[in-house]
Amino acid sequence: MEISLVLIVVVLCASAATLVTCSSPGFHMQLRHVDGKGSYTAAERVQRAMASSRQRLATFVDVTVPVHWNTSQYIAEYLIGTPPQRAEALIDTGSDLIWTQCSDCSQCVKQGLPHYNASMSNTFHPMSCNDALCLATQEHSCRPDGSCTFRAFYGAGDASGTIDTEVFAFQNGSARLTFGCVESLMIAPGSLDGASGLIGLGRGPLSLVSQAGANKFSYCHTPYLGSNATIGASSHLFVGALASLSGDSPVMSMSFVQGPKEYPFYYVPLVGISVGQTRLPIPPAVFALKPKGTGGGVIVDSGTPTTGLAHGAYGPLREELQRQLNGSLVPPPADSEMDLCVAVAQEKKVPSMVLHFSGRADMVLPPENYWVPLDSSTSCMVMDTSNDMTIIGNFQLQNIHLLYDLAKDELSFQTADCSKL
Repeated sequence: MEISLVLIVVVLCASAATLVTCSSPGFHMQLRHVDGKGSYTAAERVQRAMASSRQRLATFVDVTVPVHWNTSQYIAEYLIGTPPQRAEALIDTGSDLIWTQCSDCSQCVKQGLPHYNASMSNTFHPMSCNDALCLATQEHSCRPDGSCTFRAFYGAGDASGTIDTEVFAFQNGSARLTFGCVESLMIAPGSLDGASGLIGLGRGPLSLVSQAGANKFSYCHTPYLGSNATIGASSHLFVGALASLSGDSPVMSMSFVQGPKEYPFYYVPLVGISVGQTRLPIPPAVFALKPKGTGGGVIVDSGTPTTGLAHGAYGPLREELQRQLNGSLVPPPADSEMDLCVAVAQEKKVPSMVLHFSGRADMVLPPENYWVPLDSSTSCMVMDTSNDMTIIGNFQLQNIHLLYDLAKDELSFQTADCSKL
């Protein structure tokens, strides 16, 4: 089964100043999961996802700058420059900067394609250090020639280089975008999963969504594994006018929670969790964003494979599942680092889970969205614990179409067959 996001995109009609060509009012990306290029077993895929999530969750603890990404999930293929050069990027709602490793990189990580070579493109232009988008980077400075340099800090390390503009070509259009040409990348091994760089979809002015002038985007992820997956099916990302929810499933909506302006995250108003018919005894403070954004809160993050629940929520969840599954629980497979497991033959006893958001927006997670067979005999819960922040990851959002309406400052969702969008 293929699940590694090789994205094929189209660009939206934003403004004449940014677009080189424009043949569509929006754009559509086909996504495959990053592990699709490897011959991993189901157990290996799940363990990689959990390990990636744990590494990413660790980056959200006690940091003084926004921690955007670590090991991400979805990779997009696009063309950059004139004549065009191929590149791949991780897609992340938890960051805003677009960047790629460049050919003059003094310390970079391994990627599957050649590094972008700015000297080979006749549409590459350095950005002035006085430009507003240069000033929007986490840390910036001026070179003697007046061009902009940047440094971006992440939980996995940091990236530095120049801020420039270049033509990015997607499936049915092209746009001139501001991006980071990375000259040094000091990050944990495996953080890019072979991609060339990152495409941020966060709230900041440097994100693809902001630069395109779009006020909404949506995405829908096909199932990861086994009988729930359609062979070769692509997940989808829509930006601009093409982003909408349709079909017969009810649409649920909620307003985003206002977070710190310096963070690009999309905070959501999670207020409770139910397992089966039982509402868990979780105090509201567990999901609340702390004053001045110093911690806590709940975000939806496309760069995190599996959900990490704050301690105060994971404990009650674990206890209730132990009570309901009781004699069905079995020890996790050796070295799997899983917590709760049942025999595959007992999977039907696993209850559905409901995430309750304010505004009566209830997101129902069927068992296959948080419980998965690791091998022929054992099936385990695919959720983890974090410190005080809760991060809703992609595994839990399979076959759920999410629409980010930035004009309304609202997140909507509905169940969907993502392979048929």
